[in-house]
Formats: sequence, structure tokens, C-alpha cells
Amino acid sequence: MARWRSRRTIKLHAQLRESQCLPVSWKRQSEPQLSRDLEDRWSMLNRHCADQSSHLRLGRLLHRLTHYDPGVQESALAELELATQLIRTGARVTFLPESQARTADLNCHLGRDQFFVEVTAMVGSVDRRRLPVRGIHVDEQQGEEEDRGVILIYRILARIQQKAKQLSDYRDPVVLSISIPRADLRSGKHSRREEIWLDLKALAGAVTVLLTRLPHLSAIIISLWDVHPLPSKAATRLVNVKLVERSRHERMHPRVRLLIENPAAARFMSEQQREAFQQIM
Repeated sequence: MARWRSRRTIKLHAQLRESQCLPVSWKRQSEPQLSRDLEDRWSMLNRHCADQSSHLRLGRLLHRLTHYDPGVQESALAELELATQLIRTGARVTFLPESQARTADLNCHLGRDQFFVEVTAMVGSVDRRRLPVRGIHVDEQQGEEEDRGVILIYRILARIQQKAKQLSDYRDPVVLSISIPRADLRSGKHSRREEIWLDLKALAGAVTVLLTRLPHLSAIIISLWDVHPLPSKAATRLVNVKLVERSRHERMHPRVRLLIENPAAARFMSEQQREAFQQIM
């Protein structure tokens, strides 16, 4: 994942309003700065997505990338990364307008096929991250990593159910993308860091079972940045699940990515769409 390194300055125009389509200029060094990689990604999206709706969303996305709350930052970063990755697979991407009625984030086309993508990051608010997790005590001993993994699975399932409510009206395939930049359940800057050992097959199985009750979701892609995969205890594999696991030293990519297709989907992804998401993996 790209980090916040000071290389070149992107600043908002002094008179920027949310309705303006060209929200950036390159001036003072005192403004919030983004990494070279983030700058390049944002610029590519600004060129590729020429419609007014996309430009409005991109202006707000830039605000969120420099927000004080890490949860807002990570959500914007996940949206930025996935949109650029989809474009690199050959998809035409449009940012959907924000409205009171919750909708997906991206409208995408591959050839003649259309699909929609909702992007979310699991970080939480600053206040929530200061609270202890129910069922986990401050003085707990090592050896509870697997229990933390179970709690993380429950949180992922809860996020899927929450997001699924806003995605039920589409007649084309819908993909939900969940990014988990830090699996630490407390996420406090000064607290002892918690190692999360995660049973990936248990996660894939639990998500698959949930998806059978959510036919309007075609697939889910889950990006986990700092979990530790538990050694597999069974040789069985789910045919609807694609899994990519990387070394912990590859900091620029998620440690684990899962693409979980819904076996009971009302609208399945096309082969071209499936190949695009497999490239993203």
C-alpha cells in the first residue's frame, strides 16, 4: 500500500467548491502532501474519467485522502486503488454520483458487459478504535490469535450484510470490494500490537454461506494487508474461491486477497469480468 511520503505537492485550489470539476493546482509546500504513487493514480483517473460526475467524486476523493481520520483516508485510498486497477485491466470506469439513496461507487464496462462495484475499507472511527473489543481483555496472554481471527471474520460478515442492503436494486453484476488495511482489533497508536492469525478457509466458507442468502451480490473481493494466514488443516478447496497469498515482506500489496463468487448469484460475472478481477488479485 502506498504510504504518505512527501515528494510532490497536490493542493486544492484556494476557491475550490465541491461542484467544481478541476479541483487541484500545484503550488505551496505547506499544504497536505501525497506520495508520488497516489498523485499518479489520481491524475490517471482524472484523465480517464472525463464525465462531470466522476470529476466531482474525484474532487471529494482528494479531500478524503488528506482527511485527519485514518478511516476516511483508507476508504478513499481503497477506492482510488481499485479504480486504477480496473482501468489497467481495460475496463471503462465511471464514478457514480453521491446521493442520499446509497448506491455503488463505480460503474464499469468491459466490452458490452456492465457491472457495478462498491468499495469499502474496514477501519472504523477514531473514537471506536480507542474502545476495547468485547470479549478481548487487556491483560490477555499470547495464544489468543485464533480467537481474534474469528472476531475478524464476524466483523467482515457484518460489513457484507451492511453493504448488501444498498446494492439490491441493480440488474447487472455487483461486486463488493472490502479492504482491511490493519487487522489489529484495537488499532491504537500506543497500544501493544495484536497479531491476527486468520483461517482463510473458514473465512471463505463463512462468506460463501452468507452470499447464498444475498443473490444480488455477484462476488466479493477481500484485501487483507497484515494478517497471518493459519496453516491449512484440510486439503479441500471451494471452487468459487480464488486466493492469492504473498510474503509479509511485500509491503506494496495485500498479504492476502480472496475473490469469492456467489454460487447462488442472480447475475453471475462474465468470463471477461472474472479475468479482470483475477488480474487485480
